[in-house]
Amino acid sequence: MKNWLKKKFNTLTKSSKKQIVPRSEHDISRRNISRGAQAVIKKLQISGYQAYLVGGGVRDLQLGGRPKDFDIATDAKPEQVHVLFKGSRIVGRRFRIVHVRQGREIIEVTTFRGSHDQEDSLNKQQSRQSESGMLLRDNVFGTVEEDAIRRDFTVNALYYNPEDGTVHDYTGGLEDLRQGVLRLIGDPETRYREDPVRMLRAARFAAKLEFDMEAATEAAIEPLAELIDSVSSARLFDEMLKLFQSGYGERTFFQLRRLGLYKHLFSQTEWSLTHSAKSEQYPAMIVQALRNTDARIAQQKSVTPAFIVAAMLWPPLQETIENLSRSMPPQDAYQRACQQVIGGQLSQISIPKRFTITVREIWDLQSRLPNIQGKRPERTAAHPRFRAAYDFLLLRESAGENTGDLGAWWTDYQRDNPLPSPAHHALHEEKRHKPRRRRRPQH
Repeated sequence: MKNWLKKKFNTLTKSSKKQIVPRSEHDISRRNISRGAQAVIKKLQISGYQAYLVGGGVRDLQLGGRPKDFDIATDAKPEQVHVLFKGSRIVGRRFRIVHVRQGREIIEVTTFRGSHDQEDSLNKQQSRQSESGMLLRDNVFGTVEEDAIRRDFTVNALYYNPEDGTVHDYTGGLEDLRQGVLRLIGDPETRYREDPVRMLRAARFAAKLEFDMEAATEAAIEPLAELIDSVSSARLFDEMLKLFQSGYGERTFFQLRRLGLYKHLFSQTEWSLTHSAKSEQYPAMIVQALRNTDARIAQQKSVTPAFIVAAMLWPPLQETIENLSRSMPPQDAYQRACQQVIGGQLSQISIPKRFTITVREIWDLQSRLPNIQGKRPERTAAHPRFRAAYDFLLLRESAGENTGDLGAWWTDYQRDNPLPSPAHHALHEEKRHKPRRRRRPQH
């Protein structure tokens, strides 16, 4: 098997893309790098290893942002890093990395990745690919130059050395940052086959950075989009959080649909958005849910994936209820539809049970909110998920669903009847899940 990495590296070297940029010619300052990351790099360098700040942290610093996380790349092997830092942990099998704790901060340290020479017996033990080309094991180590071309996008392959303030650029990432271009390193088909999640990352970075995708990077996505189906459902849950809970979920949603990727995450929803008679109302609801989530993140408020999932699956839930209601009572149709829709979604994305339970509670409360007679509103408002259900009701109305001004009624109700405190809800939750004591038998 030909090694595209060596070919690619030779091409990059010949085209003089490799450059070391002094402090005076870039915008990165050590003041914006966490003390923990600087301490880890310094200790690695003092111990005789190469160490750089790398990836999205360098990219965002150059763009004037303040990254929350910092990753480090080094020539020290995972076991050597682990020995050097007490309390560190080696994690991952497919891609071994070290988590180094610095106070409350977790620094991710990776060893320079090398090329996959299929004829090398040692590499065969450390590297393995599926028949489709997906990397199942990736623990071949190499030089910083090889590591650069093993990364996904040029703008993520920048290495910053705090010791002398230089940025090492092996792939033309700085120029792509200046031009606002997202470019995959290497042959797009090969790289997407190695790890199909790179297609999702392409959509996410294009949305986050508001960059244009380089032509070849984008052209290969739609023909290979079905490879997403081979990614583990647990990993796709982690990716879903990054896609929709990083503060730019609305733009990401449009990118995913434009590139033909969304249907490989939410196939039932995509069908409803495309084929339903309400194909205009449903997208508006999802977009508003993501817009609200983005706003909460910008305000540093808490968000839960349950609310986004509830909104994403509402269209197929309504379609399924309508179909089942032709042959069974409405309540039975609703219960069956919930099982089918959530079950179908779990076959694509492994959503933890604690979130699917919350999704069901938000949905269940939609049928209780119209009951506004007597003491029913008081009981409904006391439910721990009432606030989420109320927000969901407003979401439905904002998308054009006619609820008879129910949202306005509940808005007025909350104004006149202050809701229980979060502490009250927490106590209620504790009581709900606390096991009951068994009574001793009477003799």
